[in-house]
Amino acid sequence: MAARDEVDVTRSEQPGGRRSLPLVNGGPKGEALDIDAELAAFEQQERARLGLGQERAQWRDEMVDPSFTKSQRATTTLLVCGLTMAHDLFVEAGLKGLGYNVKHIDAPDNAALQYGKEFGNRGQCNPTYYTVGNLVKYLSDLRDKGGLTTQEVIDRYVFVTAGACGPCRFGMYVTEYRKALRDAGFDGFRVLLFQQTGGFKQATGEGVGLEMNPAFFVTLTKAILMGDVVNAVAYRIRPYEVEPGATDRAMEAAKKIIYAALAARSNTLVAMHRARREFAAVQVDRLRPKPKASIIGEFWAMTTEGDGNYQLQRFLESEGAEVDIQLVTAWLLYMLWEGRRDTKERQNLRGADGSLYGLDGLGTYGIAKRLATLRFAEAAARTVFGAYAVAGGLYNYHLPDMDEVAAVAHEFYSNDLRGGEGHMEVGKLILNSLKRKAHVTVSVKPFGCMPSASVSDGVQSLITERFPGSIFCAVETSGDGRVNFYSRIQMYLFKARAAAEAEFDAALAQYGLTKEQVEAYLAKHPRLASPLFKPDHVDAGSAADLVHHVAPYLTKSFAERQLDRARGLAKAVREGGPKLVAGAKGLYERAPEIAERLKADAELVRDLARGKFDEMLPLASELLARSARQAESTVGPSAPRAARAEGAPASAVAAAE
Repeated sequence: MAARDEVDVTRSEQPGGRRSLPLVNGGPKGEALDIDAELAAFEQQERARLGLGQERAQWRDEMVDPSFTKSQRATTTLLVCGLTMAHDLFVEAGLKGLGYNVKHIDAPDNAALQYGKEFGNRGQCNPTYYTVGNLVKYLSDLRDKGGLTTQEVIDRYVFVTAGACGPCRFGMYVTEYRKALRDAGFDGFRVLLFQQTGGFKQATGEGVGLEMNPAFFVTLTKAILMGDVVNAVAYRIRPYEVEPGATDRAMEAAKKIIYAALAARSNTLVAMHRARREFAAVQVDRLRPKPKASIIGEFWAMTTEGDGNYQLQRFLESEGAEVDIQLVTAWLLYMLWEGRRDTKERQNLRGADGSLYGLDGLGTYGIAKRLATLRFAEAAARTVFGAYAVAGGLYNYHLPDMDEVAAVAHEFYSNDLRGGEGHMEVGKLILNSLKRKAHVTVSVKPFGCMPSASVSDGVQSLITERFPGSIFCAVETSGDGRVNFYSRIQMYLFKARAAAEAEFDAALAQYGLTKEQVEAYLAKHPRLASPLFKPDHVDAGSAADLVHHVAPYLTKSFAERQLDRARGLAKAVREGGPKLVAGAKGLYERAPEIAERLKADAELVRDLARGKFDEMLPLASELLARSARQAESTVGPSAPRAARAEGAPASAVAAAE
């Protein structure tokens, strides 16, 4: 028997060639052993040798349940980002007007991508690396260049972001934020998660730091809608500006005006009217035929204006295209459409529908009331957007009809598939082709984006076969494939450019006009040459639309034009008569259902009048948070006169009046 490190190890042979266990207490050979006691004694000995004997408190992740209380509001700055630069700036201004300290972070660049790859997990999608890295980069600059300590950064700043579930890695964003922040040295930094399915996750009891009240939703709504209008006006004007950079200067001046109004909580419609004057001063030449490129795809990739999509919008403009961007308001309308459809689909299941947003217990009038709330929200969003559009000079802009988008897409892509933009990508491409909305449709998505890739690389190939006139370009971003990305788009832009020029020439030939004749007429009628003027839609290109608008004034007398209008009205009545009759018949047949809806609408209005808005906040939080981030306005009496003075179509002036 040999001793080593005070442990007796018996190596004597046992029957069958086995050896005895090493014995701590070294009992005599052949004596019965208490194996459990021997193992326990060995464990205690090893614990003492390795220093594991002391008590240890369980580690707790403080970043999972961040605390932001009302008492911390004065010393804490909210960091926001994720939409376009105009949207983020206006959200900052709006929340400042509510008494918060807010700072928006600039659009992510390639340096942010490097931070994301350094501190994030492997195999994440492009938006994850850019957005996570952008926050880590900003905080690192505060620490390394701003003179703050790590603890001061953690104590003084809070990041507000959106969260979700579903097939996309968007559901893992908040976990990626925490992982990257911890590895970058900011363990404990607070990330407030604006859930698509549960409102804000934040402290309760002492008083929440970020109050989800009606003023909050109204402010966010105004910021989003105004950001949409300003962006849409700028993208309409910039491709046709005579002096390069004039639109960007007007954009910066407009942003300052709107920012001041939101921060001071003053009349935002007046601010939009003042901002419109900045854009109205830009000189344009819209008789230059340019291909119109409609950008669709994954939400973040088609929205961001930085390196995350290789500055796609500016690249298209540098190649001579007019960019048709997708507005955040359209995403909000899509969320409201989803709510209506889901409620109607589930209304017969309410007895067993006990999920988080199920209908169990609502009853017949409860369901009707929810549908009434959703209809009211959609009508409010469209009305407020229309008011801002008229005030800001975005004339003749039509928000998408979500029922129409769903109907045209349903044959090719189920309306119940909700990953990414769901059926909207398919519906947008079909409508771009059927209604001649764009010469080329560019679908941009991050490399490996599962929901968007299944649409763009799968379903859309079938769409282009069914609609052979459509030009569709699907591209992916990976952070380091800029050259391939640009070259692929240039190939499709070559076709689109040829289509735009042929369309313009065909419009001139249709009326027997020359470009010089149209230019001479515009010189005599500056209202039609205004940068804010938007002719009625006929062709995809703006130049061709302008020819169609001007041609009757050059080729027909006043009497002939009036006769054409009368014929058009008669045709509309002829075509619309059967629809009106069918609609009246349908109203008669659905009278009981309509009466029920009216009763629910009356209850909704009564509740609003009685101040019961708080009861509807959970639903409002769900719908507005889904759009990744809301409604108050009074149309100023000066809007119609200003619209007329700056080249608004007669239809827009009439609507405003």
